[in-house]
Amino acid sequence: MLQAQISSFSTIISGAKNIVIVSHKSPDGDSVGSSMALYYFLINQGLAAEVSVCHPDPAPSFIRWADAENVILNFEEQQEAVSAKIKAADVLICLDFNDLSRVGDAMAAELLSSGAKKIMIDHHLKPSFDQFDLSISFPEKSSTCELLMEVMLAAEGEKFIDAIVGERLYLGIVTDTGSFRFNSVRKRTHELAAMLIDKGVNHTQVHERTFDDNTLERLQLRSYILSSCMEVWGELKTAILFLTLEDANRFKMQKGDTEGLVNVALSIKGIERAAFFKEEKDHVRISFRSKESIAVNEIAAQYFNGGGHRQAAGGRFDGALKESISEFKRVLNEA
Repeated sequence: MLQAQISSFSTIISGAKNIVIVSHKSPDGDSVGSSMALYYFLINQGLAAEVSVCHPDPAPSFIRWADAENVILNFEEQQEAVSAKIKAADVLICLDFNDLSRVGDAMAAELLSSGAKKIMIDHHLKPSFDQFDLSISFPEKSSTCELLMEVMLAAEGEKFIDAIVGERLYLGIVTDTGSFRFNSVRKRTHELAAMLIDKGVNHTQVHERTFDDNTLERLQLRSYILSSCMEVWGELKTAILFLTLEDANRFKMQKGDTEGLVNVALSIKGIERAAFFKEEKDHVRISFRSKESIAVNEIAAQYFNGGGHRQAAGGRFDGALKESISEFKRVLNEA
């Protein structure tokens, strides 16, 4: 990490009057964790600036514990309040995304029209550097929370990382690494996790709050998908899961209910690649995962209007569910 970047970050923050922390649409553990960790980190410093957190839409229930004080405003339900925060901001800190389009068209338009200094802190590939005044982009980091913690430490802010900040950093790290099993995990990842435990983080409690908070309906939905909506293509070493809009409504699916389910398909013996196809009103949302020797981000980018990391990517298909699955199989057969 370049010291010049850290120096610029510290200078911008210290001179700010209204800081707004923003993250991507469809929030996950890393986006919520990094947003709330940075919020409490800045509060701990006693800055004169007002600090706010504005997201495009609500977080799924299993990670809302990270915002127990209801700090986060969301554009979907509180558009007027979020718009006012963005207009008043002189610094926008964009976490866990590398292009303003990731917040949705309407909110992106407001961010683009803002005259505030824009800082990006992110670990995704192919960032849009031209959209930001300062970019701290390190795709080799396992999560934005890992990268954010490195920024905090490099800015000599270790004393402001307490158990509250640490729990949220740990949330982002543990969710984006698949509980430390993805190949993005390095020795340094574990060193930072150990440092957070030394800060008072109860890692067991973070894991239980996040992964052991199932509703009966959520388990029934997941069981149904695994038993009735899975195909295994042995010759392609690929497994797919799918969910129709009708079934999602029938099981009263809530945001986050299918989180991580694609990894269950990937865990099947002999499977090296998995995908989950979720039908929405006018398109199909796709999650891709793979094991170490296989890349899925190129398939997502080239054929499904998406992208992401080598072994964890997302995409979109503008058509019917069956057509999206057929297209994926065609692509694999041709490859």
